[in-house]
Amino acid sequence: MSASTSAPSAAGRRDPHYVVPAGTSPGDGWELEVTQDSAGWEHSSLRILALSPGASRTVDTGGEEMFLVPLSGSATVTLGSETHELAGRAGVFEGPTDFAYLPVRSAVTVTSAAGGRFALCGARTDLALPFRYGPRADVPVELRGAGRSSRQVRNFGAAGVFEAASAICVEVVTPGGNWSSYPAHKHDEAGPHECELEEIYYFEVAPGPAGQPGLGFHRTSSSPGHDIDITVEVHDRDTVLIPWGWHGPCAAAPGHDMYYLNVMAGPGEERAWRITDHPDQAWVRDTWADQAVDPRLTGNGGQ
Repeated sequence: MSASTSAPSAAGRRDPHYVVPAGTSPGDGWELEVTQDSAGWEHSSLRILALSPGASRTVDTGGEEMFLVPLSGSATVTLGSETHELAGRAGVFEGPTDFAYLPVRSAVTVTSAAGGRFALCGARTDLALPFRYGPRADVPVELRGAGRSSRQVRNFGAAGVFEAASAICVEVVTPGGNWSSYPAHKHDEAGPHECELEEIYYFEVAPGPAGQPGLGFHRTSSSPGHDIDITVEVHDRDTVLIPWGWHGPCAAAPGHDMYYLNVMAGPGEERAWRITDHPDQAWVRDTWADQAVDPRLTGNGGQ
């Protein structure tokens, strides 16, 4: 993959090439716009569209397939004579949402009667698949890890769950005080044990009891042949780009639940998620058998 070869310095670990703070993306209705060109790579993208009540936006997918995911609010999504109604949700901590799959080379109109925010998770492809609706009830919810490594994974766009050409998309909720993406792992080599995937982490962090801003932490470190060094305090609506390297852990500060949306795609013909655990942290998986899952998490998508 052709990402930038420059790595963040020790003094600049919130490198603007890899970390996109909330509010720094261009306007024109986009709260966030990470394209292949802006990221300096080839495959993955993420845009977040904000619609005021009654507003519409026509999205030209161009050379990308996209998952349209309501972060808050509901939407009507139309392609030609076909329309899907997305009931959506009040916010990302409410549970999974229904979603729509947008085909490559399509002009799709998104309308929100009450307004809302919608993620468009993209990946370049030449394969034209049908315009489809994914119901909330069919989203597999996984409780991963145990103890302070407990988190909830909503596998709405995972490989083997929903058909797509290249994009792999999931949501993760980490209760305050817990760690996720732990053990750190990588997927930057093609082979039997890994798939080469670019990855985007988009964060939302719940406020404190009196509305205090939340925070968490994210780490990405160098893997063999791939230099990168990110240790960053993340806040609500920050984004981190991962062209390669060991990524994780992510830590949610006590009192502040953390959500992240993962968007992955790569050059391989097989759409799959295969990873290698960091050798210094792989031991943690062996401890989960003797620990209970955090009781704040439930299997039905809520907390």
